Amino acid sequence: MLNNPIRATAVATLVASALTAAAFAPAVAEAPGSLISVQAEPAGWHGLSRGSSVEYWMTDSAGVQRPASGAMFLPEGDAPVGGWPILAYDHGTSGSGPGCGGQADPESAPFQQQRGGEDRLLKRFVDQGFAVVAPDYLGLGRFDTGPHPYLEVRSEATATIDLVRAARAANHDLSRTWSVLGVSQGGHAALSAAHVQAEYAPELDFRGVAAIDPASDVEKILPFVSPTTPMVPGLSSATTSFIVSILAGLRATDPALDIDSYLTPRGKEIVDAAGSQCLDEIFASTKGVTSADLLARPLAPLRDPLAAYMMLPTSGYDAPILLSMNVADMVVPSPLHAALVAQFAANGVDQQVVLGNGQHGSVSPEQLATIDGFLARVNAAPTQR
Repeated sequence: MLNNPIRATAVATLVASALTAAAFAPAVAEAPGSLISVQAEPAGWHGLSRGSSVEYWMTDSAGVQRPASGAMFLPEGDAPVGGWPILAYDHGTSGSGPGCGGQADPESAPFQQQRGGEDRLLKRFVDQGFAVVAPDYLGLGRFDTGPHPYLEVRSEATATIDLVRAARAANHDLSRTWSVLGVSQGGHAALSAAHVQAEYAPELDFRGVAAIDPASDVEKILPFVSPTTPMVPGLSSATTSFIVSILAGLRATDPALDIDSYLTPRGKEIVDAAGSQCLDEIFASTKGVTSADLLARPLAPLRDPLAAYMMLPTSGYDAPILLSMNVADMVVPSPLHAALVAQFAANGVDQQVVLGNGQHGSVSPEQLATIDGFLARVNAAPTQR
């Protein structure tokens, strides 16, 4: 679930400007996908020459219009006939607070030491002729809209699709044709967007989704977590940080669930703080924290709410899917990857799978070549304005 397409490593410290980047929402909401602002950024922003930060309106899971931010990158030269096809890029886990997304304001992002790997991936697709758009997601960008609903399928999807709409409003050289690629949490987001795009944005021409080590089936495991659940040595801080992030997002999304009743006093302090923190800070706050430190009672009663909040659909897709998965993944373990593939297969989903032996979120040259070929194939038909 880590925000790094090359290697899952420790994160850099969030700079103070991350908090000052947060802004209050504009007074009047407009239709989803409407522009709030677009700002051309200097050459070299994200390592690219034609980048812009974008602020726009999106729809949250309750149907409320919320402000969000992201980035847009254009190829060099003139747009082709029909316009540049769009590739949405969904990033991996980066935290729960303003300034943590790292797309509209990359200098304030966690994982700053690993920024180059993600930017090289973005450049790869811009150089192939895609207009690339990259959402921060709800709550992770320039607007302080409350804790990011981490791994919530609906808001991940709408943040992505509404940025595609906003980018087209900002630049008429972008076509209706689009596809989406995501890493880890971003793979979860990309699949979520692929599932709802037909009903949410029928005016667009969706072609396919590539997901690299997507988070999946976590909602089936969490109900078994209780105060007596042992943490896996070496993974306890990461595991706890993901649980904390999910609980912070679920609590903000559905206050009626009374998430605080599942938490110890110390657990409530950690979850409270996580709502405004980036992942490095959440890691630090959960170091050495056990399930007994965090939880007052088992999470089993949250089985259905967790499924509604974060479960990836395993049927109902109308465009091809590429899954790039690493069998040595220790963040989203290979049994979870295998379960997703099996569920797609059982439901007749049009999927292609490419395997690697790297760490979570890594992509080998062979995997990259497969992703390139997949995107070229699904975008082979003429683009449409």
